[in-house]
Amino acid sequence: ECILDTIRGRAQFDKPAVQLMDISLTKDQLTKVRRVVFVGMGTSLHAAMIGRHYMERIAGIPAEVDNASEYRYRAPIIGPDTLVVSVSQSGETVDTLAAMEEAKRQGAPQITICNIVGSQATRIADGVVYTRCGLEIGVCSTKTFTASVTALYLLACYLGQARGIIDQERMGGLLEPLARVPYLAGEVTKREAEFERLAHQFHRYNNFLYLGRGIQFPVAMEGALKLKEVSYIHAEGYPAGEMKHGAIALIDPEMPVIAIALKDEMHDKMMSNIEQVKAREGTVIALGSEGDEELAAKADHVIYVPEASPLLSPIFTTIPLQFFSYHIALRRGCDIDQPRNLAKTVTVE
Repeated sequence: ECILDTIRGRAQFDKPAVQLMDISLTKDQLTKVRRVVFVGMGTSLHAAMIGRHYMERIAGIPAEVDNASEYRYRAPIIGPDTLVVSVSQSGETVDTLAAMEEAKRQGAPQITICNIVGSQATRIADGVVYTRCGLEIGVCSTKTFTASVTALYLLACYLGQARGIIDQERMGGLLEPLARVPYLAGEVTKREAEFERLAHQFHRYNNFLYLGRGIQFPVAMEGALKLKEVSYIHAEGYPAGEMKHGAIALIDPEMPVIAIALKDEMHDKMMSNIEQVKAREGTVIALGSEGDEELAAKADHVIYVPEASPLLSPIFTTIPLQFFSYHIALRRGCDIDQPRNLAKTVTVE
């Protein structure tokens, strides 16, 4: 529902276009943008990492991502031709606000992705894309992550449209798969019993390795973060190509590996990673595209997700990982809504 609400009234499907009414930057200002810098923390940082893919592949603008807590300390070189896009569920995260203040001091235009109307981030930025999720009671962000990814997709479409690099035909091709996302996300949630059974098998393990490549690498990071947050299990999110540079030494029967291996341009490389894990007696839980029998033959367990646009697939690979973390935490008797030592909004450094 929050994905649908984030799309509603912004994506026009009859004459394909994206309208973001809360962005006051002019077409001239947007045309002058030469670079986009994303900043965020935690789950919002992982959404921003996906946003970088959208900005480059949809809007055609060079983009980079920074951890907001580190951004201001490296003396960033920005100005009127750099668009700073902050992602913050609450709009009150202290490090993200500090990064935004630094961007403002240097005269960079800003857009924020936020869930809370009137928050500090929305007052600093020149424009905002609200995620319209309503109140999220649990400390750990779930629906705000998928909604932020949706909002970032819309923002990339909007910027490409404003800059004249996306015509109506291409916009139609970008919005058509977006229209199916709420339905497909609902289909994934119907498989909760499957995710629960898998969690029952693995809830006693104390270490997990999550692997992804390309646009799925941030999903691996987010999956590991969720497991750490709610179940207190040590988990690492890794770019799969980095596995041989250290993490492979940790793989044994006591460290399950969750590999995101959809049938996309990274499929063959992810299959190679899975083979390397299996050769070291590791257990593989794979997320794959519906009907991928090759993957089923190599992995110990497979979670299938619907076939979808590769750019939007992170939404569908994230949901099973959220359920997996939830049910493991439930089995271990953890407080899921209020995990120890965590706060919903980090307002102090």
